[in-house]
Amino acid sequence: MPQENEAPVEVPATRPVVKRTARAILFDGDCMVLIKRTKPGLAPYWITPGGGVEDDDPSVVDALHREVDEELGAKITDVVPAFVDSVEHIAENGAHGVKVQYFFACRLASMDPALRHGPEMDDPCGTYDVVRVPFTRVGLASVEVVPLTLRHYLDANIEGVLGLIGPDLG
Repeated sequence: MPQENEAPVEVPATRPVVKRTARAILFDGDCMVLIKRTKPGLAPYWITPGGGVEDDDPSVVDALHREVDEELGAKITDVVPAFVDSVEHIAENGAHGVKVQYFFACRLASMDPALRHGPEMDDPCGTYDVVRVPFTRVGLASVEVVPLTLRHYLDANIEGVLGLIGPDLG
C-alpha cells in the first residue's frame, strides 16, 4: 500500500511480447514428426518443427508453413490451433518480455529432406535429425520433448489432439 504522498506503482496488465514462434504438432499417419536436436556438450532433446515469426510473414500460420518448409522440406495440411505457451524471454535487442509459442496440429502432406534450407541448415549448431515417434503415451515418454509444458499437454490430451485433425471437426 502506498505511503501518504507516494504514487502507486502501476503494474502492466500484460507483459510485452518480444518474440513469437509457430510450431507444428505434425502427424504422419499414427506418428508425430519431431526434430532431434543434438548440440555439442548437451543431452539430446526433441522439438516440434517450427520457429520464429518474421516481420515479413503475413501471419503466424504463414510463418508455420515457411518454417516447416525450411526445416523439413515439407508441406502441411489441416492446420488447427492446438496449444499456446508463453515464457519469459529476453529479445536479441535486450528487451525483456515473453516469447509466445503457437502450436498447431497438422498433417504432413509431403516431405523431402533434400530440400531443407534456411539458417539452421546453412550454419548448423549440432544436428537436426528428423524422427517419427508413435503418438502414444509410451511414444511420448520415449523422448524428451521440449518445452515441458508441451510434453505435459500432449500426454494429457492425446485423444483431443487427434480429434483436432479428425475428419469430423469441420
